[in-house]
Amino acid sequence: MVNDPTGEAMNAVFRAEVGLICGSLVRITGDFDLAEDLVQDAVVVALQRWPVDGVPERPAAWLLQTARHRAIDRLRRDSTYRAKLQLLTDGWAPDVRADPDDRLRLIFTCCHPALARDAQVALTLRAVMGMTTSQIAHAFLVSEATMAQRIVRAKRKIVDAHIPYRVPGPDELPDRLAEILASLYIVFNEGYLGSGPDLATSRDLCVDALWLCGLVARMLPEEPEVLALLALMRLHEARRATRFDAAGVLVLLRDQDRARWDHAAIAAAGALLEQSRRLGRPGPYWLQAAIAACHAEAPTFDETDWPQILALYGALVRLSPGPVVRLNRAIALEHVAGPVPAMEELDALRADLDGYHLYWAARAELLRRFGRLDEAAEADRRAIELTDNPSERALLETRLEPTVIRATSANNN
Repeated sequence: MVNDPTGEAMNAVFRAEVGLICGSLVRITGDFDLAEDLVQDAVVVALQRWPVDGVPERPAAWLLQTARHRAIDRLRRDSTYRAKLQLLTDGWAPDVRADPDDRLRLIFTCCHPALARDAQVALTLRAVMGMTTSQIAHAFLVSEATMAQRIVRAKRKIVDAHIPYRVPGPDELPDRLAEILASLYIVFNEGYLGSGPDLATSRDLCVDALWLCGLVARMLPEEPEVLALLALMRLHEARRATRFDAAGVLVLLRDQDRARWDHAAIAAAGALLEQSRRLGRPGPYWLQAAIAACHAEAPTFDETDWPQILALYGALVRLSPGPVVRLNRAIALEHVAGPVPAMEELDALRADLDGYHLYWAARAELLRRFGRLDEAAEADRRAIELTDNPSERALLETRLEPTVIRATSANNN
């Protein structure tokens, strides 16, 4: 046993091993629900015993044997599972690494389009990452009972819809891969800036999303959008140390201490982005990462290449013409062409983004440019009403103070 098993060390083991074990059990038993429950049983036992006994020298083997014993106990009580019991008792392979593609099959199963997006995220965190239902519920600010129901419904859907346990063929891969990347980005964004009132940011969720995206990139090294999303996450993560002040208030991009950014990580992400570009036509994640790189590589805020950012947002609008992307383009437009055309764009977006707090925060800043201070304050109050994140609320509240004049943008935090 390894002494002093810290939570970080245990989480690293779970991330590295649980998906392999779960994937192997799914392949052997043909039962996603059973396999996932068995792995979770093993994780719960590990959480109870490892802090006392220490992390085993071979944690994967320990988890695998624990899951196997649980499987045998269950299957012996059900005569219909005798064939699967035979597989688990005869010729059991102690090492699941002989077929690493099991984990990739598992990710595609969890992120099947027949499942709702929130269910995809929850199942991925549970089956591939080994997180408990309680941990996932806490991360997404819902009750454990609610999250348990969500996971149960998702597993039932896998059975009822006959979702196959396989990596999609070449014709299916682009659309199916998009589901995986969207789920990973949801996890990362929730960690980067939480949507609820209790937690401004969660480094654990960001680390988990980065690890999973890196895993997919290693398994699919020729997929440009996988590499682009990994670069995008790394660019954002490189600024983590400067995103909040000592009081936990959000610090805007223009006010962050760039000397404290992780410039080695920024350079590595830039190289990954170039590798992605060489593999194929730039997609939405590549464009977002290129925008993040423009911000991260600028020596100062005033030296930001806003014309390039505006051009990249123009390309992104053509690929993903949603109102939030158009809002971000409008903010870039203000830095290039001034507040008048930017306000025209915001006026056109009001109906679509009336319930979006960053729309009102951006509108407040433009209104200040025109000296319309009462309207700006009202827009800030509207933005405060629409966000639960404590750090965002604290920042917006400072802007209501008469002596505070600060520049902001919807995507610069």
